[in-house]
Amino acid sequence: MKFAPGAWKYAIVPLLAAPFALLISVTASLVALAAGAGTLAFFRDPERSPPPTGVVSPADGNVSVLREEGDRVRLGVFMNVWHVHVVRSPFAGRVTDVEHVSGANRPAFSKESDRNERVHVRLETDSPNLPSDAGTDGAAAIADDGGEPIGDEPEESAGDDPNAHPDEPDHDADVTLIAGAFARRIHPYAERGDDLERGERIGHIAFGSRVDLLFPPTVDLEDVAVDIGDSMTAGESVVLESSAGTLAGEFDLET
Repeated sequence: MKFAPGAWKYAIVPLLAAPFALLISVTASLVALAAGAGTLAFFRDPERSPPPTGVVSPADGNVSVLREEGDRVRLGVFMNVWHVHVVRSPFAGRVTDVEHVSGANRPAFSKESDRNERVHVRLETDSPNLPSDAGTDGAAAIADDGGEPIGDEPEESAGDDPNAHPDEPDHDADVTLIAGAFARRIHPYAERGDDLERGERIGHIAFGSRVDLLFPPTVDLEDVAVDIGDSMTAGESVVLESSAGTLAGEFDLET
């Protein structure tokens, strides 16, 4: 069995203490042994096999958040202590930034957890498993009166958008590892510039918590294939199905 980094650091003390605890009682020894074994179980890191297509869940657990935030969709997965705590990339992409944000340590299932300590792994991607923005490929429409072409409305500048973060690198999506009341150690593996495959490990949270996926703007709420309460397996459960049109471009399907 493979374990996430740091497993033995937490487990070695109770495991070494177990034989000496026999001097106190058998019960004390068994408790120490169970604590060490339980810690290793928390840090287990089994292999996962992503399905052929689709955006996969970044974490084990249950869907606890599914909402629209402006023109984006946020999916949150709550990890309990018995879940695997290794976080995986939901689709292929390149890491543009890894940011640690200090904060509180509220229970990860509470509304206040949005202000908890967290690590943002920001990604840019052209993954065929995500909906494409068809509107960006079309030609500008021509006005009926023969005037100037009718293009898209000018984009709102960062200075006019109160929610804009001009200091952030360009990115399409954001995987956020959130600490909880008990889980206070976030360990990102990914670094800026890394190219990630779908289902690849990007970090872990010691003793569980919550992982959020902020989808690219091309994803609508109705595109998401899961709902609140659904059980997820990181790197395997599909949270957004690939469209047939998108896959035709990827595999050059014949019609």
